[in-house]
Amino acid sequence: MGDVELSDGVISLAPLRPEDAEAHLAGEDEPMVRWLSGGRSTRGDVDAYIRHCQEQWDTGGSLRAFGIRAGSAGTLAGTVDLRFEAEGLGAGQVNVAYGIYPAWRGRGLATRAVLLACGYAATAGGRQAVIQVEPENCASVAVARRAGFASAGYATGADGTRLDRYVRDLPFTPDNAARSSTASGA
Repeated sequence: MGDVELSDGVISLAPLRPEDAEAHLAGEDEPMVRWLSGGRSTRGDVDAYIRHCQEQWDTGGSLRAFGIRAGSAGTLAGTVDLRFEAEGLGAGQVNVAYGIYPAWRGRGLATRAVLLACGYAATAGGRQAVIQVEPENCASVAVARRAGFASAGYATGADGTRLDRYVRDLPFTPDNAARSSTASGA
């Protein structure tokens, strides 16, 4: 499994682990289901997803899924995923998706996680980060803007859903991302 660990001194990102399954399942609430997963998960679903994420790390697949860890105990506070290949992405573009569990929202962790993940994406060959979000998902739109992404029109999902697109050119280093996160009040 990937042995990547990124930190800005407030949060850290590391690949999801099997022992994260319970916390991930417990963190799933209505907004996570609505904006990110599309349906309630079972323990079996979460276990399968984490195995898939581990396989992607092990085989150099197009998905890099990180757990967002916060607090002195490194508690799992959410996830941030990078997809280096996906429908609607151009050469060098990387899709960024994120979710923060309810107990950790409103603390700027998603912005910090996006910036750290983008720093990693740049080192892995990404040239532009893309966030696609339903316009009604105001919290996610705010994260994109705080992380320095610019509006880039919209796309239509496979199910017909409008997704506003936000982009940010890469590269920038994790050190610069941490400074940007601090400067933006994240």
